[in-house]
Amino acid sequence: MSTNQIGKPTNRVDGRAKVTGEAKYAAEFHVPDLAHGVVVNSAIAKGKIKKIDTSKAMAVEGVFKVITHENRKDYACYDKDFKDMDAPPGSPFRPLYNGNILFNMQPVALVVAETLELARYAATLVEVAYEEEAHETDFEANRGEAYVPEKYNSTTPPKPWGNPEEALAKADVKVEVEYAHPTEHHNPMEMHATVAVWEENGKLTVYDKIQGVENTLQYITSSFGLPKEKVHVLSPFVGGAFGSGLRPQYQSFLAVLAALELKRPVRVMLTRPQMFSFGHRPRTTQRFALGASKDGKLEALIQDVFAETSTFEDYSEDVVIWPGLLYKCDNMKFSHKLVALDEYTPLDMRAPGGTTGIFALESAVDELAYKLGMDPLVFRLKNYTDKDQNNDLPFSSKELRACYIQGAEKFGWEQRSKEPRSMRNGHQLVGWGVAHGAWEAQQAKASAKAVLTTDGKLTISSATADIGTGTYTVMTQIAAETLGLPLEDVTFKLGDTSLPFAPLEGGSKTVSTVGSAVKKVCEKIGEKLLRLAQQQANSPLKDAELKDVTFTDGRLHLKSDTAKAVSFKEIMQLGQREQLEEEVSSKPSEEQKKFARFAHSVAFVEVKVDEDLGAIQVSRIVTAIAGGRIINPKTAKSQIMGAAVWGIGVALEEESVMDNNYGRFMNHDLEKYHVPVNADVHDIDVIFVEEQDTIVNALGAKGLGEIGIVSIAPAIVNAVFHATGKRIRHLPIKLDKLL
Repeated sequence: MSTNQIGKPTNRVDGRAKVTGEAKYAAEFHVPDLAHGVVVNSAIAKGKIKKIDTSKAMAVEGVFKVITHENRKDYACYDKDFKDMDAPPGSPFRPLYNGNILFNMQPVALVVAETLELARYAATLVEVAYEEEAHETDFEANRGEAYVPEKYNSTTPPKPWGNPEEALAKADVKVEVEYAHPTEHHNPMEMHATVAVWEENGKLTVYDKIQGVENTLQYITSSFGLPKEKVHVLSPFVGGAFGSGLRPQYQSFLAVLAALELKRPVRVMLTRPQMFSFGHRPRTTQRFALGASKDGKLEALIQDVFAETSTFEDYSEDVVIWPGLLYKCDNMKFSHKLVALDEYTPLDMRAPGGTTGIFALESAVDELAYKLGMDPLVFRLKNYTDKDQNNDLPFSSKELRACYIQGAEKFGWEQRSKEPRSMRNGHQLVGWGVAHGAWEAQQAKASAKAVLTTDGKLTISSATADIGTGTYTVMTQIAAETLGLPLEDVTFKLGDTSLPFAPLEGGSKTVSTVGSAVKKVCEKIGEKLLRLAQQQANSPLKDAELKDVTFTDGRLHLKSDTAKAVSFKEIMQLGQREQLEEEVSSKPSEEQKKFARFAHSVAFVEVKVDEDLGAIQVSRIVTAIAGGRIINPKTAKSQIMGAAVWGIGVALEEESVMDNNYGRFMNHDLEKYHVPVNADVHDIDVIFVEEQDTIVNALGAKGLGEIGIVSIAPAIVNAVFHATGKRIRHLPIKLDKLL
């Protein structure tokens, strides 16, 4: 049996559990005497609660309590600032803190009852009288009040270089444009839910929908003043999150609050409309001024960004870092200002800042290429950069040129007709577009534990998450290959605060971060096996060093002579060891600081546009990815295809529409908030370009969750222009914008 697992297309090890219903998500954990909580949300966007009458709700038989700001107990978070691991600068929202209303749909009460149906009914009986104040949710009307935050929670905008204004004035060809990206909501399939189980010994077990159990642990212990040893958080499966689960949401706080006050287990699950009451991709407007010489050399680039945030936290994203990473230019300048509105704080959403910033950058660059009369692909290659100009660093690896070459060949880009509206298929206008993108290849500190037992079974554990990306599977593959075991002999455990520490699963860094710890701890087990084998009489490995041996099919043998081998079982039985155990931590190397570490992508897109109706079909996508070493091509392809589908949604469908009269999102369900469906998705080809990187981490893997989305929307926008001759600068592209 071969035990080469890395790079092998592998089915999900948790796949059977998911399709049979064995896998349990946060709301599916049932315990005796479980009570059900339903949240009552505010009907105004700003003001104060004058009176809240819970008497009718409390009169319903089976209702245990209605918790409001007037009757809740005091906890630590009400007296001092508290932070979760993903909080931006400012003061985090405190549920039921007081009677002040900060945003529409703010939770104002929690009804706890014997059944979910009773709680839902009783929640409709809670009467709230408000003293309403004028609110501000109109982004455009408040852009004049935009400000530079004292501290950015993402990267501070790069310092300018050269003389952009002078270079722009002297440029032969100029483009000055404004692009806008709407507010979007995550809408994962699994709604946010928490089951908080109070136990007689004062301990608390919490099942939470979260992208990292350590964050829920920190949030709960700091909010309620509880010692960490008294709280146990579990999240074994997450039904999609896309960033919405990075921060514990208010249902987590309210479930724990009710469990502590009632001294019984409580479940709180949000509804789909309530999923629109917290966190979203922020609406963003970007002004670009670009200048180039007649021969297509980029001479100047100025980018000014305006993005929404809440009135109580300064949320920002890496919107302005991309020009200096993707284009060589001697004169660049950036600004990023925030517009504070009476709404909940925005939240990271797949490729935060990248999806937004690269959409506008790549669209504006396309405009410049057309104005120059250059092939957009040729223009990008002419202005290719070999270093990160933001920080004056070389790339640890960059196979973007190979992405262009392989993607263009697969797509057939050389057959493109130059002029807009020049390609047809019957009554449909055909357009081809291209865009490229990048996403940072991060690594953070993480720990992992390994236990190898005498039956040859290996258990690896780390308190990371699997948000549907395949973490269970790739960690199993890494461990199996490192110790030369078949997949079926390896078990990976995650989503539990009793396991070794791991950071949030986000930013496409989990394989790099946790995978490095898994590889390292397995190597430590390997060292122990060799030392144990060498202690035995007449050992065939007596004088071997670690570099002289290899692990294959549960055996340890010499590389030079595979006959000189001994199985793990024999080693442990002869050494009278029931198990070998090791726990390690891994962290980024100092060498990483000397390099810019990014994955890169290129998307080629074909659209067909009905000339009479303006209906757009994305008929073909070819996306080429340089993402370092690919651990599992099967789940990796799934990641990129899912990101490409989302890119279709970004370009053509997704938009959270704010009713500024009420300060509430109007289309707060999946009937009116449109996402791509099967009929919207046609041919998607994924190319993984070979890329070796010894700097990013021990595995050479860069992460794929975000890089797959960033170049799709601008490629669609550019293809629509090529098809129709109309440049749509405000997403999404809807029929009325084309007609």
